[in-house]
Amino acid sequence: MTDTAGAPPQPESGPGTGARAATGAVRPEPGAPLLIPGETCWRLERADRFAIFVDAAGYFATLKRAVLQAQRRVLFIGWDFDPRIRLDPLAGGRPRDDRLGAVLGRAVRENPGLEIGLLQWDLGMLRALGRGLKPIVLLDRRTPDRLTFAVDAHHPVGGAHHQKIVVIDDCLAFAGGIDITADRWDTSDHADGNPHRRRPASGRRPGRATGPWHDATSIMTGPAARAVAQLARERWESGTGERLEPLPESRECWPDEVEPLFTDVDVAISRTRPEYGGEPLVHEIELLWLASIAAARRSLYVESQYFASRRIAEAIIERLREPDGPDVVVVNPETADGWLSEKAMGTARARLLQMVRDADVHDRFRLYTPVTEQREHIYVHAKVTVVDDRLLRIGSGNVNNRSMGLDTECDLAIEVVDGRPGAEALASTIVGFRDRLLAEHLGATPEEVVAAIADTGSLVQGIERLRRPTSRSLVPFEPPELGPADRALAESEVMDPEKTPNRWRRVERFFARRRRPRDRVRA
Repeated sequence: MTDTAGAPPQPESGPGTGARAATGAVRPEPGAPLLIPGETCWRLERADRFAIFVDAAGYFATLKRAVLQAQRRVLFIGWDFDPRIRLDPLAGGRPRDDRLGAVLGRAVRENPGLEIGLLQWDLGMLRALGRGLKPIVLLDRRTPDRLTFAVDAHHPVGGAHHQKIVVIDDCLAFAGGIDITADRWDTSDHADGNPHRRRPASGRRPGRATGPWHDATSIMTGPAARAVAQLARERWESGTGERLEPLPESRECWPDEVEPLFTDVDVAISRTRPEYGGEPLVHEIELLWLASIAAARRSLYVESQYFASRRIAEAIIERLREPDGPDVVVVNPETADGWLSEKAMGTARARLLQMVRDADVHDRFRLYTPVTEQREHIYVHAKVTVVDDRLLRIGSGNVNNRSMGLDTECDLAIEVVDGRPGAEALASTIVGFRDRLLAEHLGATPEEVVAAIADTGSLVQGIERLRRPTSRSLVPFEPPELGPADRALAESEVMDPEKTPNRWRRVERFFARRRRPRDRVRA
């Protein structure tokens, strides 16, 4: 990226006013896309097929089959891995044969030409040791030579490698928010007391039961998958020093059991990469956030683990103050995962939520948490955004400062561009996916969600019509009262500092002139 703090103003040409402005490119016409390579994304590539796994049960089962069918190389890039977890407990069979480590070992034993590499954030490995996992060096010694575990320490102090990517033979790629580790497995019904939701344990004794968990990731083939594969190879090289060459295109590798959500669609890859080791800051993810907020006409739907970025909150506040601005709905977990995360992110959320509610004079903002049939809170780890019926985004980036400039992240996005063939069908699929998520959370059908939003003319009021005081539903979040120390922590942002230059004003001006009047019924 060409954005630098303190740089002189450039001629306005797009969301980040970066490389395009410097080269004197013509400013995009009104209605220009949100996804601009070199600005809000790294590149746009075609996906032959693209689908989204909502919650980990289907993802883990498909991943298991894909790994066992791999021919040349499987590359795992992640924040955390646990080789003891089961991948497909619903299929039956011996539990030990279903564990991630056993599946990887079987894959390389049965295919002498296959190599598998796992790259994990170094401090994530320390967390794994606390869960009773053996040191990764010992795991490495007990596996075949073609199965490599490695830790990645190539990051700034306090930073994390937070991408969640798996690439099979450079032809099939998974990318999103699901870590292949403990506590993630669940089905979309989030049944109370599901016996398969268990933390792995050593020996024959079952691990302790874990709570319901909501998450999402994507799968794709075609040039988009090969682009994600390039990103994964670059990360492997930065972490291990080993250069991996791309594999030739050789086969059709889409899993037969997966129904594509999209076919022949452009997919944008947006990144966060911190300034480190001579590499410049890349904050495409933040720029896409700002562009999405500025361009939203009717609704902005967000699922995220956190709501802790002041810059994002302030951008939302400006839109909420407009007489005819968009509805904004955020779905979060009730509390962050772990005491330290709750101190850092929970206090920031409480402070920002008060600011947003004070500005919400037109009653168009809600922050909800989902609950099960028995009203147990479901942990939200998904990172999904839907802008109107225009943009669908899924990835690893959260709504916090770390994901904007300190951690390494990868988000994917699909956009409807007015006037292009198939735009109406694409828009229908995007908003339909949002309604499918809301139906899951509300214990309703997608048809009921569509009808409620149409009848009320509002995303917020449609949800309010369907919310229930019992059983499965969404619950308005009420933050705890902050003491003096917590308020000071939230204000200081010492545990989640901003690391990027602020481009909101330029982004907002660019899209404000290009927003069309809203339809009477909001998408």
